[in-house]
Amino acid sequence: MASDPAASALEDARQARQERVDAFRAGVRAITPALIATGTWGMVTGVAMVKSGLTESMALAMTLLMYAGSAQLTSLPLIATGAPLWLVFAAGFVVNLRFLIFGAALHPYFRHMSWPRRLGLGYFTTDMGFVLFMPRFGDAAERGTREQLWFFMGTVAPGWLVWQVTSIIGIYLGTLVPEAWSLDFAAVLALLAITVPLANSKPMLVSMLAAGMVAWVGQLLPLRLGLAAAVVAGIVAGIWAERFFKGRA
Repeated sequence: MASDPAASALEDARQARQERVDAFRAGVRAITPALIATGTWGMVTGVAMVKSGLTESMALAMTLLMYAGSAQLTSLPLIATGAPLWLVFAAGFVVNLRFLIFGAALHPYFRHMSWPRRLGLGYFTTDMGFVLFMPRFGDAAERGTREQLWFFMGTVAPGWLVWQVTSIIGIYLGTLVPEAWSLDFAAVLALLAITVPLANSKPMLVSMLAAGMVAWVGQLLPLRLGLAAAVVAGIVAGIWAERFFKGRA
């Protein structure tokens, strides 16, 4: 007896929905440990925007439209000192150069989507989302699956929500924070809370050490070029270390 096409289609739809839900939940579980640090960093950035002289409406527009903590913190001192607009944009561009690498690595997984959807994913993409996604699916034989898309969404959606909420809280509490408080140090602690748990393998340790050394040496470079160099050095060192240790094994 032939199966009912309508019932079969309904079952396929149910299975597809369940797969999306399971993948999204897996992404949320993966990103949850980093959300406290993300919230701390977001609140520090919100306070810093107000302290740099931006109005509350300007700070809100910045955090909602940019959604780039490192670029925001880099541009704020330049804005506060009245630097030329081209220099502010150049500094933000250099700091975010790493997302060109992220986008190129993620392209095989999402190239089947329309460009507006890929553009939307680009807006929500974060360092942690990329770091959690690639070890899980980097060696996948099939790319562009439903599971990969919804796992990625599960990693980036909670981060965006936590960042915006805490950043907005920081914006409206900025006037209450004393000038003597070391907000920059709090931001460093938040970033450490995100990155330290990632040091769970030899290639990752090599990558972190290379990036840290290049960033320290490159502090004297203009336009935050030392940070861009550190990103490239970390990626190259990580790839080399992974091949080296696999070869030895």
